Amino acid sequence: MKSFFILLLSVFNVVQALAWGQNGHRIVGQIASNHMSAKAQKAVGAILQGQSIAMVSNFMDEIKSDPHYDSLSPWHYCTIPDGTSYAGPPSEGDVIQAINTYIKQLKSGKLSDIEEAFALKCLIHLVGDIHQPLHVGNGQDKGGNEIKVTYFWESSNLHRVWDSGIIDGQKLSYTEYVAWIDQEGTQQVNDWKKDDIMVWAGESVSYRPQVYDLPDHKKINYDYNYHNIHIVNKRLLQAGIRLAGLLEDIYN
Repeated sequence: MKSFFILLLSVFNVVQALAWGQNGHRIVGQIASNHMSAKAQKAVGAILQGQSIAMVSNFMDEIKSDPHYDSLSPWHYCTIPDGTSYAGPPSEGDVIQAINTYIKQLKSGKLSDIEEAFALKCLIHLVGDIHQPLHVGNGQDKGGNEIKVTYFWESSNLHRVWDSGIIDGQKLSYTEYVAWIDQEGTQQVNDWKKDDIMVWAGESVSYRPQVYDLPDHKKINYDYNYHNIHIVNKRLLQAGIRLAGLLEDIYN
């Protein structure tokens, strides 16, 4: 029994280390719903059979438990080393290639209902992923997973802090979190919707110096949160608004 709980905990930790936490993706999904046209909302709702964007947003993490989808694991992130430009996807693919692939598939009109729902759920998730700064990695530490830290007096790693630690530390439901941060004006919303995927990736790279600005003892808590919560919130908001624009482009 003890070994079972150890295994369960290790699985939980792997999931937490690989994407925005559950609340983070739901926040992105709800913001997207808030900023989509009625036509796109109706089309997406039909494909998802009435499920909300927020509640399907963790689908691509959930299917990691099925070995059939192991080949999709590298699609959650990409690598752009410091001081370089994006060199294109590796042979196994990455988040940039995956997003472009799913957009092309969804626009083709050639997918079955099941295939379209799968592609749409994956796209929803991956737009969130690329906005997490450590999902555009430097190629040195597995997106911060190898940077061990003590976060509020508990052992963690830098990637997990950005995936879920800072967000969950606010003690808000995903709908409360959305109400807090979804305050941008119409012009900014429209501008963000127009940005290209390489802009999204470049922004994530630009935040990495601050993300990695850690004390030598690697013990972080209130001060680190205070200096980084605005980045977390901006990336969640941008992801949701850009996802809305993307779904409008596909389904309007």
